[in-house]
Amino acid sequence: MENRFFLLTLFIGTLMFAHAQSPTASEERAQPDPIQSYLQPLVNNRTIAGAVTLVAAGNHTVYLKAVGFRDLTSGTPMTTDAMFWIASTSKPMTATALMMLVDEGKVNLNDPVEKYLPEFKGQMVKVAQAVPAHEAKEAPGPQKAPQFVRPDHPILVREILSHTSGLPFRSSAQPGALDLLPLKDAVLSFAAEPLTFQPGTDYQYSNEGLDTAARIIEVVSGIPFEQFVQERLFHPLGMNDTTFWPSADQIHRLAKTYKLDPQTKNLAEVPISQLTYPLDDRQRRYPMPAGGLFSTAADVLKFCQMILNGGTFGGKRYISPEAVHEMTSKQNGGLGGTNYGFGWSISNGGFGHGGAFKNAMDIDPASGRIFIFMVQQDGPWGTAEGDAIIPTLERLANEMVTSRTLAPATRRTAELH
Repeated sequence: MENRFFLLTLFIGTLMFAHAQSPTASEERAQPDPIQSYLQPLVNNRTIAGAVTLVAAGNHTVYLKAVGFRDLTSGTPMTTDAMFWIASTSKPMTATALMMLVDEGKVNLNDPVEKYLPEFKGQMVKVAQAVPAHEAKEAPGPQKAPQFVRPDHPILVREILSHTSGLPFRSSAQPGALDLLPLKDAVLSFAAEPLTFQPGTDYQYSNEGLDTAARIIEVVSGIPFEQFVQERLFHPLGMNDTTFWPSADQIHRLAKTYKLDPQTKNLAEVPISQLTYPLDDRQRRYPMPAGGLFSTAADVLKFCQMILNGGTFGGKRYISPEAVHEMTSKQNGGLGGTNYGFGWSISNGGFGHGGAFKNAMDIDPASGRIFIFMVQQDGPWGTAEGDAIIPTLERLANEMVTSRTLAPATRRTAELH
């Protein structure tokens, strides 16, 4: 009896000691989650349906959580592996693919686009006609025919990457969905229309520019753009959920798209109007390099880590440090009151890009912080709360990376005492 009592006492004491020495799990659960605490009320009041937020410090993921619902009607919870249409967040990936050919000496940023795509030869610039003051005061009549002049120089490769070429956002051959034309035909329609300003003199955000860059990739490499990015970028990086054509399984994981109904002030489910359904139709749907990709937070992270690491990931080099520097430096001269590199928006704290449905990725090279927010919401936020989401989350991400960086040193100090 005494032996059994001794053994029981020893067993209980061992458990208590182990619990006292290893409280990590319970402490982790007790840690406040500022991102979840911020986003959950926005789900509750239907500012958003659901979202995935990821924060990394260099090569280490410090936060990855889902909140809300992937499908409001069925009540399906959002999951961290949910698929999203990332829209214009595709642009930095397309620019990276072109910079691979720049590194290889097969494309020169200062070359005219027409060197690679002869259809751009002879392109004109549309200019507004000055209207005499006395005519402007009169009742409006028939519109004057627009004037066209020759460009001061043919558009350059660097200008299509920095939105300073004068190419419009989209062509008249793409009135609705942006994925109904083969890339070759889409780019032919771009070349057939006039530029909106003299190349290099202004800034106009343009899907046409990045789609044209993708067409250069096709011509120079001799393979379809979608094959090039799959073989040279997505597959080697392990971005297995990044595609122009989501599979049946990926469509099952696709977050539903919602838009604020101005009448009811509730979220209404809507289709992706820029794309054609079914999304896995490879016969009727074509890749749209400027904004057609689907992906997950984890996949986008791998791409961001490669860029943050100066063009390397997992021991493999994808692009040179010089190419990364050019992409992530101001290349548009601040025209249009904005700063843009080659496929990246430039800010004081680093660089990033957003998409039409409010998703965002942002990199702060000074701290090594990577921030990724995946959401599927069409139209304006419609509320001040919505407008504040991205800036607030970036601030919380910065604080999280700073605290995680300090935490190991704090723990070592405690252990010494």
